[in-house]
Amino acid sequence: MASGWAQDGAVQDQIDATVDSEVERAKNSMPKGESLTHCEECNALIPEPRRKAIQGVRLCIQCQSEQEKKGRSALYNRAGSKDSQLR
Repeated sequence: MASGWAQDGAVQDQIDATVDSEVERAKNSMPKGESLTHCEECNALIPEPRRKAIQGVRLCIQCQSEQEKKGRSALYNRAGSKDSQLR
């Protein structure tokens, strides 16, 4: 059956690619190494439970929240978008 520009399963493939790329981005953004005792942005004390819970933590909760707000990406795979392929 003809389905226009997209092949059968193309929408699901794009959804899968978006999920895979977001999981990979999240894995790469996780801290590594030894946790700091003080935030590298504001020098606030990082509580011990946070340092133990998250290996390699470098920011206090407030600075981490601000950084995450700035770093939010679009929740679709632009590379797999039909519109981007037509341009």
